[in-house]
Amino acid sequence: MFSPRVITTTVFYAALFLGPVCMSQGTTRPTLSGELRNDPEREEEFMDWGLGMFVHWSIDSQLGSVISHSMDYASNDYLDRYINELPKTFNPTKYDPDKWMSIAKLAGMKYMVFTTKHHSGFCMWDTKTTDFNIMNTPYGKDIVRQYVDACRRHDIKVGFYYSPEDFAFMYRNGVPARGSRKAGTVRDELIAYTKKHLDELLLNYGEIDMIFLDGGHKEELTQYTHSIAPNCLVTRGEMATPEQRLPKTAIPGPWETCFTLGNQWQYKPTNEDYKSGTQLINMLIETRAKGGNLLINMGPKPNGEIPTAQEERFRELALWMFVNDAAIHDIRPCVNAGDQDAWYTTSKDGRYVYASLVEFTDPRSTGTTLWPRSKRKDIVLKHLVATPDTKITILGQDDRQDRYTARHDIEPRFQQTEEGLEISVVRAQRLYNNRKWPNAVVVRLENVEFAAAE
Repeated sequence: MFSPRVITTTVFYAALFLGPVCMSQGTTRPTLSGELRNDPEREEEFMDWGLGMFVHWSIDSQLGSVISHSMDYASNDYLDRYINELPKTFNPTKYDPDKWMSIAKLAGMKYMVFTTKHHSGFCMWDTKTTDFNIMNTPYGKDIVRQYVDACRRHDIKVGFYYSPEDFAFMYRNGVPARGSRKAGTVRDELIAYTKKHLDELLLNYGEIDMIFLDGGHKEELTQYTHSIAPNCLVTRGEMATPEQRLPKTAIPGPWETCFTLGNQWQYKPTNEDYKSGTQLINMLIETRAKGGNLLINMGPKPNGEIPTAQEERFRELALWMFVNDAAIHDIRPCVNAGDQDAWYTTSKDGRYVYASLVEFTDPRSTGTTLWPRSKRKDIVLKHLVATPDTKITILGQDDRQDRYTARHDIEPRFQQTEEGLEISVVRAQRLYNNRKWPNAVVVRLENVEFAAAE
């Protein structure tokens, strides 16, 4: 039998997280200006969760506009209408955060991150710092309070997005939102203002699990957050948080990538181009194989509902996660993350390796499949090496041959070859009525090792 040099996943875990930071695609962990840091135990919890829902929502969802950024280089009459007129028509009467939580939980999401204030400066909570907030709309109720309470009812970790930038604040001070020569003249006042917001958000709603700081003076606000809410994890501001991209290789954790479902963060009623469910699932698989968390966005309609096209993709993800969540939650990256044919994760105790077979998926979601039901395929996992105790199973699928007649040959088999570990498996579980399943099948391997890189 072929016997290449091997290294275990346990050894790799130590090497990866003690080793140097990978510079892939400029993805680096920020260097903090102060001494306060995230609690390492809480960071370990974060790495277990794996999957969260991002929510971008503000008053300009009524227009289907990019959130906040239409205020960039806008004329004064536009800004005046934005700040003084848009709040008068914002009335999300169908906002029901319990429905958000139900979809998120079904899809396997362990946490949610809600835009309490985006760059526009509009506050979605009952703030005492400005009239530009949800209480001065026809809706007139604290949306953040309802969101937090719903997270706790559904056992979903509570996350806040908060932007230290504030275009309305700048407008009131006669300074352009971006690129102003006079921005420095209001910097200290703006920082004091944002700290008052953090006081309200982090001290008035019970313990908050995480905060995503998106914009200027993150370093100071990261330290301030740790000083007033030491159990609150800071993601953007302290962790590597690539946006709309994945690193080329695994990077030291914890880290988090965020993606839109379409090409805009906020609700876009027309001209939107959504990712397929298969693309979403494959993105999650690759993120976890590289050691990160995936934060996938939902942009509610102005009335508070989840758009149908977005809900459909979350439900496709939910079906896949219902079968394969063991490969996503409570895992760590392997010595080799994998490639475009198969991505690997390992259970935290190192007992199992999960191989997500994305080679046989259809990223276009046209309804065709490269792996029909009841069809056996022989696949070489070139990074893996069998041991005398190796066992393989397919997640969600009964493969005990003694329970079935010889006509139903579903037993998984394997052999070690010079090219790698060759597995022979059948996709037998019936998930769609037409038997066409375009998404990854996950194989669980027990007592395998990784071939050392040459």
